[in-house]
Amino acid sequence: MAAIDDLPPLREVIATHGLDARKALGQNFLLDLNLTQKIARTAGSLEGATVIEVGPGPGGLTRAILSLGVKKLIVIERDSRCLPALAEISDHYPGRLEVIEGDALKVDFAALAEAQGGKVKIIANLPYNVGTQLLINWLLPPVWPPYWESLTLMFQREVGLRIVADEEDDHYGRLGVLAGWRTQAHMAFDVPPQAFTPPPKVTSTVVHLTPRDNPLPCDVKKLERVTEAAFGQRRKMLRQSVKALGGEALLAKAGIDPTRRAETLSVEEFVTLANCL
Repeated sequence: MAAIDDLPPLREVIATHGLDARKALGQNFLLDLNLTQKIARTAGSLEGATVIEVGPGPGGLTRAILSLGVKKLIVIERDSRCLPALAEISDHYPGRLEVIEGDALKVDFAALAEAQGGKVKIIANLPYNVGTQLLINWLLPPVWPPYWESLTLMFQREVGLRIVADEEDDHYGRLGVLAGWRTQAHMAFDVPPQAFTPPPKVTSTVVHLTPRDNPLPCDVKKLERVTEAAFGQRRKMLRQSVKALGGEALLAKAGIDPTRRAETLSVEEFVTLANCL
């Protein structure tokens, strides 16, 4: 494997700093720097870009991103044990890496981007336990187009399939509606369990999302309520699952057959339903 920088191999970094991956933090470390560089390249050209990474751990993806010419990389790491390893990377790339210790769910990403004076790319091997919630937060900022230029994210493959799913697909649900409404999303490539330390029980996948310039006009909160109700009882007819939101009267207003089920509605139909609330 060709080295991408003059820093020690990741296995050595992990041993030096005693960084066993912790299940409670959703950690699985990627040690193959060729693979982390492939993930980083999926985000397109990084030359002169500003990038935010969540959950860098010992810094495999961090090093790949920095090797591709970013102007500034901001990483958010909750595990204080990883900070010395990240500090070594920062010393190797002076002035280009900023490390924030904290919980990504509590970070104001829009403010971070604004402080950098432009749009950012978000690239991350997301911790399994918070990945979906982070994605929803990034999909639903109050202002659109968003502060991010693209999202290049690794999830469990099952979650990736839900993100890119359309109606009538078995994986279609709330996540597919929200992602389909505001972005164009595709699965870039799979990553096998054995690429990680420790290996997870499932295959992972890298998903790349870019914002739609003009998504259909819709109130975010209403769309959240409609999708939550509809998919909360996905095997029931819509007249039953959206009963608390207006039931048959709401569906009639939206021109949707009350005997249909949630998974048969297109993104456009969900938007219409939300706008009729």
